[in-house]
Amino acid sequence: MMNRRLLLALLLLCFFRSSPAAAADPPCDKYPQPQQPRCEKLWKQLNQESVADISRFGLDQLKRRQDGKISQEQHLKENMEFIKQSTDKRLKLLAERMAQDQDTRQQPAEKPLQR
Repeated sequence: MMNRRLLLALLLLCFFRSSPAAAADPPCDKYPQPQQPRCEKLWKQLNQESVADISRFGLDQLKRRQDGKISQEQHLKENMEFIKQSTDKRLKLLAERMAQDQDTRQQPAEKPLQR
C-alpha cells in the first residue's frame, strides 16, 4: 500500500509543479508576456483535467507490475511513453485554446442595429 501511494505521488509530482515559474516554463514562455498569465491558467486547467487519466494509468501500471505482468524496464519505458504522450496531448490542447482566445479577441464586436 505504501509503494502504491509513493508511486502515485511521484507520478503526480512529475505532472503538477505548482510554482508560477514552472507554469510559465516551456509551454507558456513562447507566448508574449501579456498572454502568459492566460496561458498559465489554461495549462493549470489542462493539468487538472488530466488528473483522472494520470491516476488511472499509474494505478493500472502498478497493478500489472505487482502481478508480474511487466518488468521494471517495461514499467519505466511505459512511464516515459505515457508522460510524453500526455504532455504532447496537453501541449496541443493548450495551443488550440490559446488560438481560440486569439480568434475571439480579434473578431470585431457586433455593431448595434441603427434605426
